[in-house]
Amino acid sequence: MDFWIEILGGIAACLTTAAFLPQVIKTIKTRQTRDISLVMFSMLTTGIVLWLIYGSLIGNWPLIVSNTITLLSASIILGHKLRYG
Repeated sequence: MDFWIEILGGIAACLTTAAFLPQVIKTIKTRQTRDISLVMFSMLTTGIVLWLIYGSLIGNWPLIVSNTITLLSASIILGHKLRYG
């Protein structure tokens, strides 16, 4: 049973992490962040950090891997928002 729960978590992690990639690519290419909310992305990035800490504390690899990648993606977008916003 635990195996299938981990697989489910892995699939969910892959999908939610991959969902960021089109926005990251678009943001890097266009440097357009006018329509992205600074408050929302700041809160989202903080939440991702907290999920990463939580995943690390409980040793859950889907949370650790997905939130590490998502944190990188969100940080790129947030950085562009702060720089070009």
